[in-house]
Amino acid sequence: MLDVCLLGTGGMMPLPRRWLSALMCRYNGSNILIDCGEGTQVAIKQKGWTFKPIDVICITHFHADHISGLPGLLLTMGNAERTQPLIMVGPKGLERVVNSLRMIAPELPFEIQFIELTEDKQTIQFEAYRIHAFKTKHNVTCYGYSIEIDRSGKFNADKAKALDIPINKWSVLQKGETVAWEGKIFTPDMVMGAPRKGLKVTYSTDTRPVDSIVEAATGADLFICEGMYGEPDKEEKAKEHKHMTFKEAALIAKAAEPKEMWLTHYSPSLVKPWLYMDTVTEIFPNAKAGKDGMSVDLRFEDEAEVLV
Repeated sequence: MLDVCLLGTGGMMPLPRRWLSALMCRYNGSNILIDCGEGTQVAIKQKGWTFKPIDVICITHFHADHISGLPGLLLTMGNAERTQPLIMVGPKGLERVVNSLRMIAPELPFEIQFIELTEDKQTIQFEAYRIHAFKTKHNVTCYGYSIEIDRSGKFNADKAKALDIPINKWSVLQKGETVAWEGKIFTPDMVMGAPRKGLKVTYSTDTRPVDSIVEAATGADLFICEGMYGEPDKEEKAKEHKHMTFKEAALIAKAAEPKEMWLTHYSPSLVKPWLYMDTVTEIFPNAKAGKDGMSVDLRFEDEAEVLV
């Protein structure tokens, strides 16, 4: 199960009921945060989640509405007596930018390990999942991210018994490891079925429509996409500032065919985004106007999704 929470949906400036950009995902005891705008700590508390177990923080780009909450969050994580290293992923220059922000949070009891993105597409493999970064098109270097979880095939107990594999070795094969027993070698493919469909969440904001987003979001269980402007007369403004309209986001979703799309990163002038959703759902029906705290528990194919 992959828990997803859209912590903040605001762009440019926080509003009384709308924090700035942030997304948090939890899987198998690991927590991933994408962006950390102002109000992220409050949003995490409102959700009932905690700061200490965040393992990875991904930053899309270095505009204040996506990173201004970081110094306070790091300080809070340090005050929670965290000692394990924190991994941070972001565009080239990440270490310099974060260390500059840390002038107000200089002493931390944990190490920060930086992964700076230098390619148009880059994948970082972790034990239980991988993060795929893809470059988008903003007025500064900006990346989107997909969190991808693979799922192995089913274990065939009948095959294992027929091969006389001891029961206490079954779990080793299920983990993808080879077993040596009484002069015989057993490999996972001997007892495992074909890989099953995994899970994927794709997040992209502060960008013009580009093919890299379509490619990354193709087949996603959830696609979270910028919808800076819902009003039909804001297309030129979106182009000028390298942002997207609701309609442009819908066209990306139509091409990528994710299971569901949520819009986020609204302009402060867009007080009621849901009023403009007809434009979106005419193009891509399974779309929703995201709001702060909007959550879903994504489950594997043979399990049911749970909306929170």
